[in-house]
Amino acid sequence: MLEGLLPKQANIIKQEMLSKGGEAAVSRGVIDCSIRESSVLLMGTLKQYDAFLAKLSLQPFGLAELAVRIRDILDGQEGWTPFNLDCRGKTVRLGERTLIVGILNVTPDSFSDGGICDDCGSALNRAKQMAADGADIIDLGGESTRPGYTPVDAENELSRIIPVLEELVKELPVPISVDTTKVAVARRALEAGANIINDQSPLRADPAMFELAAEYGAPLVLMHNQQGTEYRDLTGDLIEYFRDIIKVAMVAGVTRDKMIIDPGIGFGKSARQNLEVLRRLGELRCLGLPVLIGTSRKSTIGKVLGLPVDQRVEGTAATVAVGIANGADIVRVHDVREMARVARMTDAIVRGN
Repeated sequence: MLEGLLPKQANIIKQEMLSKGGEAAVSRGVIDCSIRESSVLLMGTLKQYDAFLAKLSLQPFGLAELAVRIRDILDGQEGWTPFNLDCRGKTVRLGERTLIVGILNVTPDSFSDGGICDDCGSALNRAKQMAADGADIIDLGGESTRPGYTPVDAENELSRIIPVLEELVKELPVPISVDTTKVAVARRALEAGANIINDQSPLRADPAMFELAAEYGAPLVLMHNQQGTEYRDLTGDLIEYFRDIIKVAMVAGVTRDKMIIDPGIGFGKSARQNLEVLRRLGELRCLGLPVLIGTSRKSTIGKVLGLPVDQRVEGTAATVAVGIANGADIVRVHDVREMARVARMTDAIVRGN
């Protein structure tokens, strides 16, 4: 589906696609240019697309650039080959099974587990248990991102995470991801041995974060986050968001093999929209990057089931299973042992593992 095309663009696209044996459905009023813009739904085989794109790349009105974008989408739909992700000296294998990220919050106000790991010893013990239960990565966060959270400054956030991080990198064999939106915090964490940056910035992230990830060779999780819940087309808007932010990251020096995308369940979306993202998760394959989802214990589950945070394990399990079935490569969870079992069972069905 192509959105927001001028009638002259839509007419050329329809003509070229029909000439190659495919189909292009356009809005009424395109042929006489009586409307301002149109969506176009393209339908064809890969062979027809190849011939169509070869002709489209020779056309004016921005259609040559559009041909490149369509080609990228088709290539992305073919998926990507499993590979070893270098996390600054520690390696995880992506694409052969679902990876489990264990959530380690060292905050007093996280929506689910605030205050549980508020000292270095309890945080380290919790991380060791998650690794033993099947966590492939530990995600360390020092600032809550729950609705209505109170922001903390970089100094306060660093005072929470650095003592814990220094112990984690010494004691655990798995990579440590740092969940932060602040470049200063990410830099100090990388200096202390963190392996991955998980950036949940709203709107467009700070380009300096991309430059930092490139400087240290750190994998970077790019999450969709926006103010409000207004969308033209939910998944289409997510794809455009990621396409734009991927370009910015690449200009800053981050290579595609270091990027992971997260559709941001619970961020700038209603409960109904969160469920739609899970249903349509497979459409993000067109970006050609690994997909991470974080649904664990979130309010959407509470709204659907009418349950408090401490009773959302089964609801989380359903979202993890459906997410994996629809293309998630990594799941970020609180209940590692239970969700690792769900992931293994779902992988046996979906991946044949």
